[in-house]
Amino acid sequence: MNASAHPPQLASVRYRSVFISDTHLGTRGCRSDFLADFLRRMSCERLYLVGDIIDGWRLRKSWYWDEMHDEVLRLLLRHARSGTEVTYIPGNHDEMFRAWLPMLSVPGLEISGIRLRQEAVHVTADNRRLLVLHGDEFDSVVRYAKFLALLGDWAYSAALTLNRWFNAVRRRLGLPYWSLSAFLKRQVKEAVKAIDRFEAALIGEARRRGMDGVVCGHIHHAEIRDADGVLYLNGGDWVESCTALVEHHDGRLELVDWAALNRLSFYEPRQTAVLQPA
Repeated sequence: MNASAHPPQLASVRYRSVFISDTHLGTRGCRSDFLADFLRRMSCERLYLVGDIIDGWRLRKSWYWDEMHDEVLRLLLRHARSGTEVTYIPGNHDEMFRAWLPMLSVPGLEISGIRLRQEAVHVTADNRRLLVLHGDEFDSVVRYAKFLALLGDWAYSAALTLNRWFNAVRRRLGLPYWSLSAFLKRQVKEAVKAIDRFEAALIGEARRRGMDGVVCGHIHHAEIRDADGVLYLNGGDWVESCTALVEHHDGRLELVDWAALNRLSFYEPRQTAVLQPA
């Protein structure tokens, strides 16, 4: 561990490494309150922000930014100042940051202790080499048909809006929260095929480069699986699943469902869903 690293105050969970993706700050769907709670209560040696952290697509269309979004940024900077190695790998929704990378003669840029990279290679405590990237480069719709990608983004946003109305009715009926949008994504045959193609492409790239695995985001589908000796690791998102990929100090990799683990309610108003420390 970096000798200068000092975990932020209030940390209650310690990891060697943490991978967060698809937070979509700047959208109403972002569970910034849950994310802030996670960042406030954990410490790690290395923190990877694996793309779509800030949603530039949505912010260009309609501005949305509340105090909890500010709090997330403050906590990320606090981790960086405390000695945590923070690496930011932009995705397609925050692709504006990618424009800075080709202009540099060095591999990446560092701002306030946060390193900006196109991709990274992470070595686990048990010496496994993992390719870390957002993954949109391997999504043919995003890469070759930007209009269809934007259309898909609109459809997903519409599904999230429908999900809020749907769960408002469920709450009145005394029923628990249930993600309609996640259910629809699992049931649509073409969506399932697209996820399979995406995962196969990422696994193939990791194998081609001689890596032991690949860490990605992009598709909002948290998963850990072994594909014939190559690990596929997707940290999910902070819109619906509120999950993160973590590495323990012995190299063990795990998906953490922060909302379920801490019994956080999706029904509560965002400012009160998480109890603030005194």
